[in-house]
Amino acid sequence: MAFDLDMIKNVYDRYSARLAAARKATGKHLTLTEKILYAHLSEGDAKTAFGRGVDYVDFAPDRVAMQDATAQMALLQFMQAGRPQVAVPSTVHCDHLIQAKIGATEDLSTAKDVNKEVYDFLASVSDKYGLGFWKPGAGIIHQVVLENYAFPGGMMIGTDSHTPNAGGLGMIAIGVGGADACDVMAGLPWELKFPKLIGVKLTGKLSGWTSAKDVILKVAGILTVKGGTGAIVEYFGEGARSLSATGKGTICNMGAEIGATTSIFGYDEKAATYLRGTKRADIADLANAVAEHLTGDPEVYANPADYFDQVIEINLTELEPHVNGPFTPDLAWPISKFATAVKENGWPVKLEVGLIGSCTNSSYEDITRSASIAKQAIDKHLKTKAEFTITPGSELVRYTVDRDGYLDTFAAMGGVVLANACGPCIGQWARHTDDPTRKNSIITSFNRNFAKRQDGNPNTHAFVASPEIVTAFAIAGDLTFNPLTDTLTNDKGEQVKLDEPLGIEMPVKGYAVEDAGYQAPAEDGSKVEVKVDPKSARLQLLDPFSAWEGTDIFGLKLLIKAKGKCTTDHISMAGPWLKFRGHLDNISNNMLIGAINYFNNTADSVKNELTGEYGPVPATQRDYKAHGIGTVVVGDENYGEGSSREHAAMEPRHLGVRAILVKSFARIHETNLKKQGMLGITFADASDYDKIQEDDTIDIIGLTTFAPGKQLSVVLHHKDGSTDSFPVNHTYNAQQIEWFKAGGALNIIRRQMAS
Repeated sequence: MAFDLDMIKNVYDRYSARLAAARKATGKHLTLTEKILYAHLSEGDAKTAFGRGVDYVDFAPDRVAMQDATAQMALLQFMQAGRPQVAVPSTVHCDHLIQAKIGATEDLSTAKDVNKEVYDFLASVSDKYGLGFWKPGAGIIHQVVLENYAFPGGMMIGTDSHTPNAGGLGMIAIGVGGADACDVMAGLPWELKFPKLIGVKLTGKLSGWTSAKDVILKVAGILTVKGGTGAIVEYFGEGARSLSATGKGTICNMGAEIGATTSIFGYDEKAATYLRGTKRADIADLANAVAEHLTGDPEVYANPADYFDQVIEINLTELEPHVNGPFTPDLAWPISKFATAVKENGWPVKLEVGLIGSCTNSSYEDITRSASIAKQAIDKHLKTKAEFTITPGSELVRYTVDRDGYLDTFAAMGGVVLANACGPCIGQWARHTDDPTRKNSIITSFNRNFAKRQDGNPNTHAFVASPEIVTAFAIAGDLTFNPLTDTLTNDKGEQVKLDEPLGIEMPVKGYAVEDAGYQAPAEDGSKVEVKVDPKSARLQLLDPFSAWEGTDIFGLKLLIKAKGKCTTDHISMAGPWLKFRGHLDNISNNMLIGAINYFNNTADSVKNELTGEYGPVPATQRDYKAHGIGTVVVGDENYGEGSSREHAAMEPRHLGVRAILVKSFARIHETNLKKQGMLGITFADASDYDKIQEDDTIDIIGLTTFAPGKQLSVVLHHKDGSTDSFPVNHTYNAQQIEWFKAGGALNIIRRQMAS
């Protein structure tokens, strides 16, 4: 569990020389983002020209973090790489597989029983290959990383899209798929397209009901769910320095919802305070010694338009609390306009459940601010009208807030404390409802609110807000209630108003915990045996994907033309499917079952050209595969938005889909497709999407001369005998084309390790 101080010293030792070279090469002052990226160029890429004109660049991250749902597939891939131990510090965190149903104690006990096979596998693999293992109940990966491993100026990759949470402590932390993690754990460089830079200048200071969460809710409204794609968001200014480290983590965490590669704040006194408070004073001392390298140059922040591709300015003093949703995290409503929006749009006014916590908002500060509202409900004789749940982010936070009496406060106002896990945020929620078909509203302090994400119900209108706003709404049970201005009727018939929340940034008595839940790896992993039962329904050893046949691809069928938003939740649902994350064939039975078929406006219903009948997407694809027929999936804008789950790329690869053709990709999903040897291509003209017909046979031409920057062609053979053809674009570089030819990046890694 101990942080590697020598590793951090080595990182900081690189800064002076690397940044001097960068300044000389570019002749410019540097943003914080550029400083960290330049300091982490891999040795093999050290001669790459500094500057923003480069394309894909190789980096050497300092560590890897994986959550249990994605770690299964990542480590199954790593087992094929041929290394005796991971090359960089790596950890596994058991947070996704615990279903919220009754309460923390009961749910955790059930999870340990139901998921024993998977937990034993992850623990043994960690033992064998030298990974730190955080047991179920220890906490949510991003909160645990912030408390133990994040450090200013570092670089980390993680197999979860909200890995950028560590940006709250000044770390470049990027969500990736398991194949990327496998590369880094195998000691290979990690590739990233050099990002654009978005600067967010924060002025003023938060007060009253407004919190750090409202900053990112506002930014999401400005940039939308794809406005940050291909960019790193760097926050700066006096307002940034006034925010707590955990508040900054909240903002960076939810940067995933705007498609950003990552988000980051510079090192400051708030970061130092948090490091010291979490028993990492040695890191704060090291950071203080190189503080000039851990923030952007003053000249950059004085003239941000000269250094960033886009600049946004937000005055925290004037910022209102926000509520975002429903169904998308970028539909942003200032609290003063939210009630009107609810009425005008006909959204269910009655609030059924309020949920606080998750990886986004589960810090000590979050809990204390929410508890101050809960205490008012008790003192002012208000009865909580909606169900209310609390998800602590880690055992460290849970134990500390319990010691300080805040969990008792929540219990007294009717709240239920859930396990230190993701739970409802990712659909791991056995929701209590009398009618799952009824339109209803819930509000959370989570990060995502896609349809069906929390409870599998397409009729659930999910809204996102800060924990204190969620708590106030839960007390009122009414989405038209504005806690800043409105009153509530208490048990005595009196009109009472909630006072502004009060929070404590760091516990006065310090953090405390009896058992944080960490298990160190075995000293000699060579003696550890990892067993996978061939009959297991939950774990399956991987077979290598086949290499490209060396020709253009002809005679493909259309599997589905997806209409509208198609996130990784649509492509590979979570919830009950999480139990199959280590078994590629079984989890492939959820492939694209949430996507809407353009031709019948129905989910999980596509035409099988072999039979002429409509059926489930996975079954139809399996039939094509059994007959040796490849297929194409067609999609809309920002295809693959959302979670980093590489299963959304591996499932179509496993079942025989040959290409994904869309208007545009979300970053992580496009990379995941490439890593698995899939062909991910985009319409050169988005209107060509309209040419795709249900009964088309499809050819992909130009693969024999596949090259960076060179278009491919798609030929559509329509049922009436006519044809259409059009060019398509791709973003493959030379190395990624080799992944495609080899049948996946892992096939190349295996060859390299064997040679």
